[in-house]
Amino acid sequence: MKSLIIYISVHHKNTEKIAEAIAEVLQSEIKKLNEVFDEDLSSYDMVGFGSGIYMWQHHKSIFNFVDKMTDKDRKPVFIFSTSGTKGGIKYHKELRNKLLKKNCYIIGEFNCLGWDSVGPLILVGGINKKRPNEKDLEDAKRFALTLKEKV
Repeated sequence: MKSLIIYISVHHKNTEKIAEAIAEVLQSEIKKLNEVFDEDLSSYDMVGFGSGIYMWQHHKSIFNFVDKMTDKDRKPVFIFSTSGTKGGIKYHKELRNKLLKKNCYIIGEFNCLGWDSVGPLILVGGINKKRPNEKDLEDAKRFALTLKEKV
């Protein structure tokens, strides 16, 4: 199974840590979003999309990439994110809807807490400073194992 993980990790590399944990289990190719240009996704069996959650949604550049996907890019996909608050999968809604409109099949979603020091949180050093932690990385790996069973 050939898979690709596309991610953007801006502030504290929270999402990058999760992307690497998932990629390790899937033996996946992994690329930062700024390394992916007119990528031909047709050669992959599965693609993952991830970023931190910014203002209740994934990073805007992920949406821009998905908007450029073509019919030949339809395939099983998964979504992942890190966020400053629990229950971050609820913030996947907009990305999920965009991917579904591209006729992609969503096989899983993952979210965990990440160090958040944006806005006024910087005054207190942020929240979730030691996240993602080892347990979060292990949870991401378990999530990746479930993806292998679905493709």
